[in-house]
Order: sequence, then C-alpha cells, then structure tokens
Amino acid sequence: MIDDHSALRTPRAAAIAGILFALLLTAALVLVRVGAAPNAGETGEWLTDSTSRRLVALALQLVPFAGIAFLWFIGVVRDRIGEREDRFFATVFLGSGLLFVGMLFVATAVAAGLLAGAAGRTGAPDEIWGQRIVVIVVNTYAMRMAAVFTISTATIGLRTGFMPRWLGFSGYAMALILLLVIDVTPWVELLFPIWILLLSLDTLAESLGARPGFSSTTSGDQGAA
Repeated sequence: MIDDHSALRTPRAAAIAGILFALLLTAALVLVRVGAAPNAGETGEWLTDSTSRRLVALALQLVPFAGIAFLWFIGVVRDRIGEREDRFFATVFLGSGLLFVGMLFVATAVAAGLLAGAAGRTGAPDEIWGQRIVVIVVNTYAMRMAAVFTISTATIGLRTGFMPRWLGFSGYAMALILLLVIDVTPWVELLFPIWILLLSLDTLAESLGARPGFSSTTSGDQGAA
C-alpha cells in the first residue's frame, strides 16, 4: 500500500525546489550582469565601484542556496519518475546536473576570491585572468551542462509522460540555444532557470489537481499492485 499523502508531497517538493532554484539563479545572474557589465568586466573597472561590488557579492551569496535547491530538485524528480526511469538518460540527467552545480560553485568561488583580494587593484593581470576564468567556466562549461541536463530531462519527461509535450519540445529548443548561442550574449543564460521554472509550475499545477498527469497514473498503478 502506498501513502497517498507521500505520493502528493513528492511532486510538490520538486516544484517548490525548482521554483526556488529558478528564482535564486535568475536573481544571481541578473545581479552579476548589472553589477559587472561586459564593458566593465573585461578590465575589472567594476571592482572599484562599491555599488557594483555589493551587487556581485549579493549574487554570490545566492548561488549556494540555488545549488542546494537544484540538488533537491534533481533528487525529487528522480523519485517521482521511479521505476520508469531510463538508465541511459538517468545517468546523463544526474551527471550533467551534478557537473552544472559543481562548475557553478567553482566559478562562484573564483569570483568571491576576486572580490576579497582586488580592492584598489583594478586591472591587475591576476584579476583579469580570474574574471576570464569565471566567464569560461560559466558560459563554456556550466551552461552547456545545463543544456545537456535540459535535453535529458525533456527526453525523460516526454517518454514517461510526466511533462506536457510543449514543455519538452521547448526544453529542446532552449537547450539548443544554450549550446550554440551562449557566447553571443550572456543573457541567454536566463533560459535555463526560466525552463526549470516552467517545469516546476507545471508540476505544481499537476500536484494540486489542475492537470491530470504522470503522478496520478503511477500512484494508481502502484495502489492497484
């Protein structure tokens, strides 16, 4: 026998964790882009401006909590999929998600080191290289792992039926943009938390009974078993 309360709680937990992650990461990315604008980021001029430093510092404080929410989101989604999980895509799903969080934390640590030791030394070679490392880790690696995570999640969602088709195919489109267009403008990074937010809101709506979906069918199957 399955606990109905537990069956309902799982998708809601995934939705709440995904919403928290999306909001926190979006806020962090926007604060970084506003505080360290591209024209000032190349030379490190933003380090001499107290307002810019405070914005970036606030963004860095949000990242660890975004990472925790994302890990919780991954765990609850896997629990929700249950036995229908495909091993190949599940491995890609989990691996890309963990790599994304790890790279995000590495970039955050480098940026925090720049803030801690760069006061009054704007333009120093180590600061410029440090900023370039942050940009490369986030754009070249972390966001492309986010694209892989989106592709694997959308594929699992479409195969198991726990997400609507429009959400799965929009995930493919956003992932393609992250893979190919991330170097054009840093604002493309926002596509990833936006898609997680859409998925989480859909999951929340389903758990509240607004849309019949995967959780109701699986709980019924398990109850019958």
